Amino acid sequence: MRSAHTPPPLLLALTALVALFMLTPLILSVMAGLVVNYSVGLKSGLTLRWLLEVWEHYGSTISASLLLALACVLGNLLLGLPCAYALARSPSRWARLLEELLTLPVAVPGLASALALILTYGSLQGFRQSFAFVLVGHLVFTLPFMVRTVSAALQHASLVALEEAARSLGASFFQRFVGVLLPAVLPAIVAGCLMVFTLSVGEFNLTWMLHTPLTRTLPVGLADSYASMRLEVGSAYTLIFLLVILPVLWALQGLGHLIEKHHGT
Repeated sequence: MRSAHTPPPLLLALTALVALFMLTPLILSVMAGLVVNYSVGLKSGLTLRWLLEVWEHYGSTISASLLLALACVLGNLLLGLPCAYALARSPSRWARLLEELLTLPVAVPGLASALALILTYGSLQGFRQSFAFVLVGHLVFTLPFMVRTVSAALQHASLVALEEAARSLGASFFQRFVGVLLPAVLPAIVAGCLMVFTLSVGEFNLTWMLHTPLTRTLPVGLADSYASMRLEVGSAYTLIFLLVILPVLWALQGLGHLIEKHHGT
């Protein structure tokens, strides 16, 4: 007898077909980076030559992207959490307008946002040529996701009542924010961090406009490898991208599930 919580077999089959449709091109792309000659296929034999070539030419972009994404997560925590609280607790119509304005970088194409940053800060040569400039672009793009996610969690009626109870007992703002609210919305914070990390690592349009030859990231290097080298090299780059990023994403997801299990409301 099928449980009431078990989805119908037709929906499971549809989900499997959708997953297969989405993953098949990625699998074929990865396989292209492991064969000697893609036009011949597996008959040409398997090789690690293309992986080694990618590591030689683009290895620095991997560590750069990971560090940039982690810095982006940290920046979102430092800037996004206070903003999320302010927007969640403010009854003002101006706060709602500010919240809408904060989401504009998501609606505007990345190329347009990058051009705006270049026009505003491009004259600062030391800043323009550093990873800090790319980081600012990533923060502008990802901050709305962190603020929206945490702000929605902070607006929960039970948290408002809990904070009011702590206030009535004499708790300071710092005690309420750190000791009461942050533990309660920790699952939302972790979800926001996972979203920000994923967006930052894979962001291309904005990064392509902001980067310099010394500040290339993994997606920019991937585009360069597809444009200027053999197809096998670009496919090998895709495989390295997955080998580096997927374990980090799985670890963050595991951490999120663990926190939600122990601190979820």
